[in-house]
Amino acid sequence: METVEERHIKAGRPPKTVKKDMRTAVRFSRTEYFIVQTKANEAGIKVSAYIREVAVNASVKPRLSEEERQFVRQLIGISNNINQLAKKAHQEGLFSALQYFETFRNDIDKLLTRIRHVE
Repeated sequence: METVEERHIKAGRPPKTVKKDMRTAVRFSRTEYFIVQTKANEAGIKVSAYIREVAVNASVKPRLSEEERQFVRQLIGISNNINQLAKKAHQEGLFSALQYFETFRNDIDKLLTRIRHVE
């Protein structure tokens, strides 16, 4: 005759190999949640799995470094100079504008050379 322990077969769901025991909360507006829900449906997964996947595997672009910000400022200054060059070309003629253009072109070449050496 069998004992009670021998007849007991463990039933139910088998234990998971990776237990997700940490919980966090994210608040969405109705519009944001609808967008997330739509993207999760398109991917064919639940919203929580979609958020987990995006949070773990997505990459965030870092902010510009101080040196890169200086390059952007210089480019903005050069674009202002080019606008002034176009105005000068309309006022004084093309030949005088061409002389100004050569100096701006040299500045742009120097800046592009510095940017190439940074990367």
